[in-house]
Amino acid sequence: MSYADKVFIDMCSDILENGVSTEGEKVRPHWEDGTLAYTVKKFGVVNRYDLRREFPAITLRKTAVKSATDEILWIWQQKSNNIKDLHSHIWDEWADEDGSIGKAYGYQLGVKHQYKEGMMDQVDRVIYDLKNNPFSRRIMTNIYVHQDLHEMNLYPCAYSMTFNVTQQKGEDRLTLNAILNQRSQDVLTANNWNVVQYAVLLHMLAQVCDMNVGELVHVIADAHIYDRHIPLVKELISRPVYDAPTFWLNPDIHDFYKFTRDDVKLENYVTGPQIKDIPVAI
Repeated sequence: MSYADKVFIDMCSDILENGVSTEGEKVRPHWEDGTLAYTVKKFGVVNRYDLRREFPAITLRKTAVKSATDEILWIWQQKSNNIKDLHSHIWDEWADEDGSIGKAYGYQLGVKHQYKEGMMDQVDRVIYDLKNNPFSRRIMTNIYVHQDLHEMNLYPCAYSMTFNVTQQKGEDRLTLNAILNQRSQDVLTANNWNVVQYAVLLHMLAQVCDMNVGELVHVIADAHIYDRHIPLVKELISRPVYDAPTFWLNPDIHDFYKFTRDDVKLENYVTGPQIKDIPVAI
């Protein structure tokens, strides 16, 4: 069993056994047929993944690492808010006729801000500080910008990253750790997808800053399972599990803006079958 499998199974079991239901409450999400989409939820879920030990892809079903990487690069590297720049259709429900999701996600990371060192966007500021001031406690991003929320087709779910560098005993290279803050998460459709893509991001930033990769801490304010997902989750967490895959990142890339989705792969990745036709609440 991979560690990610254990975390996922324990989290889902806890939500199903000890979570609270929103049934009957005023909720925003609904199903395609117009029915309100209720959830069973837990508040304040915190999961830790030590990326030095293994890559956190579940084996219960396949998480598509190239597609997950494509989306994280769309946000963090291209700083795009247009679905025409994506290779998948995961954002189609929230795009307008021009393909834009509004002033959300990549748009916010691409906005330049004035610093003492000059004008930089949030991504470039993170890379600058990791290279020049790695022990700063101010290395973070935030895309939940209240003044622009009315122009976002979907409020950011994963909205903040905080980076923290440590010096491990006996090691010459520094270690890069990060906290991913998420206000809300559809556990079945998005949990391991988000874990995988931010683990990839951490690996990439560590490589370009000549650091070792460390811990990814995932903080979810509202971790929920939708009512129509409950039987799917119960079946999923009862499946056989396998050993964690090995993560490969192209070692020749040392410029964050040179990475592509083809520079990552999972080796020896054995999984259970994919779940097809998962209903998505919007």
